[in-house]
Amino acid sequence: MSGTGARSMRSSRAVVLTAAAAAVLFVVALAPGVIGAGSARALVRLPLEIPIALILLLVIRGRRARRAVATLVALLLVLAIIDAALDRVFAETVGHAFDPVTGWPELVSGYGVIRDSLGWIRAFVLLILVALASAWAVVAVAASLLRVAQALSARRSRGAATLVAITASWLVLALLGVQLAPGEPAAAADAVDAVVDETARQIAAANENAAFERAIATDAFAGSPGSELLTGLAGKDVVVAFIESYGRSAVEGSSFSPGVNRVLTRGEARLAAHGYASRSAFLVSPAFGGMSWLAHSTLQSGLWIDSQQKYDRVTSGSRLTLSAAFGRAGWRTVSDVPSNTRDWPVGRDFYGFDAQLNALNVGYRGPRFSYAQVPDQFTWAAFRRLELAAPHRPVMAEIDFASSHMPWTPLPSMVPWESLGDGSVYAPQPGTGIAPMTAWEDPDLVRQLYGRSIEYSLNALFSYLTAYDDPDLVLVVLGDHQPAPVVSGAGASHDVPISIIAKDPAVMNRIEGWRWQPGMRPDAAAPEWRMDRFRDRFLEAYGPRASAPAAPAD
Repeated sequence: MSGTGARSMRSSRAVVLTAAAAAVLFVVALAPGVIGAGSARALVRLPLEIPIALILLLVIRGRRARRAVATLVALLLVLAIIDAALDRVFAETVGHAFDPVTGWPELVSGYGVIRDSLGWIRAFVLLILVALASAWAVVAVAASLLRVAQALSARRSRGAATLVAITASWLVLALLGVQLAPGEPAAAADAVDAVVDETARQIAAANENAAFERAIATDAFAGSPGSELLTGLAGKDVVVAFIESYGRSAVEGSSFSPGVNRVLTRGEARLAAHGYASRSAFLVSPAFGGMSWLAHSTLQSGLWIDSQQKYDRVTSGSRLTLSAAFGRAGWRTVSDVPSNTRDWPVGRDFYGFDAQLNALNVGYRGPRFSYAQVPDQFTWAAFRRLELAAPHRPVMAEIDFASSHMPWTPLPSMVPWESLGDGSVYAPQPGTGIAPMTAWEDPDLVRQLYGRSIEYSLNALFSYLTAYDDPDLVLVVLGDHQPAPVVSGAGASHDVPISIIAKDPAVMNRIEGWRWQPGMRPDAAAPEWRMDRFRDRFLEAYGPRASAPAAPAD
């Protein structure tokens, strides 16, 4: 090949590589918007970040300084993509954007769900692949910036003029609000928008936290002596039973609510036949799709805890919780969290639990069911065996039932109570279920499995109450949050059902003023309270008086 031909081939190759680098920069700058919008139409825009970055690289003379700036810009662009992806995932699972300041515990919790669904090896490999892909993307974007900047610097004046013209065009498009695709402004600045939006969120969070601090300092029951707390429940065993992901969509307006409601109807009849009464309503949960601990702490503390930052703040203090109030009044207090596999300092130091039951100390030797370490039926049986079967002083417990936790497959099925043993009876059951990776390829199947999981949890509750007749047992049964939007649907409320169940008429009479509906199935006319209102109303209703006043509307 002649020297002229070789030069021509090198020149053509350089043009192709430079065009490819420009295309990479174009796509990377617009990727956060594409992810956020969920549509390729967001690619029909002009990004601001790239011409600004290239102008900087043309101005900077030193090669080392250029590389540093290119790497920094590339890192910011890739971080904007990651932030947009996390925002999308969080919005579709827990109903809010990812908070890069306080959201890391939520991210760790989300990874735990993935690990439980895929197995730790696959989950770890996926994590490594994401990390490697992110690092490679930074290198690729930095290299693309340097290549395009080098091509422009060959004709510096023309290159600078081109970049200035592009920037000016962006300003004109932005001022005129031009749209090249419906709903997509032609002028894009996704990375800048992300910084502005996050700054606004943090300012709003700071203002909200100031109000939250004032709420923490206000507690009408903080100094109440034990003799003035919960006298209306004297001698009763009280269980606050959280059913994971038991949201309003389970009982209303969904493809799976008819099945759940059939279980509730049959359960009501079984309870009535055994002398139980029940009343139900809805609570508005601070959580959605996950982060159950926010709902638990909100119910217990009487504070609206809708972020990890607020949770950390409250649990590091001495706010009076329901469990601590019971303890002050003379009850033995117990937490039963079958998804825990380690000591839980918050349970001891904040909630004031005297004892903690978890996956490791309830005698379970059976298989896991994806996320759920222990089936709900076994959790009920173990709690009775360890806390209620022998003579005891009154017990108050919070039990967090996990069988209805995402990914809702494989699911346990009910077995005879006398056959439970150490849980080995469950050994064949996980193998007969659908693997999470298979189930989640079909949203309709996911919704069906969710409904079945709620039916199982409710059946376990009703079966326990009718198998072990306890005239001194009082239950507060509620959901922690709605399931993820793939199940509950776009725009679903934060409402969860709540029921109080007891045999003693005096217990039910105490909440007559609440106007909750009889039975286990609240309908559209049922009262709806914010979850943080429950603690005070419960303590008022069961305090040292004959009856509670009517609860004001929220």
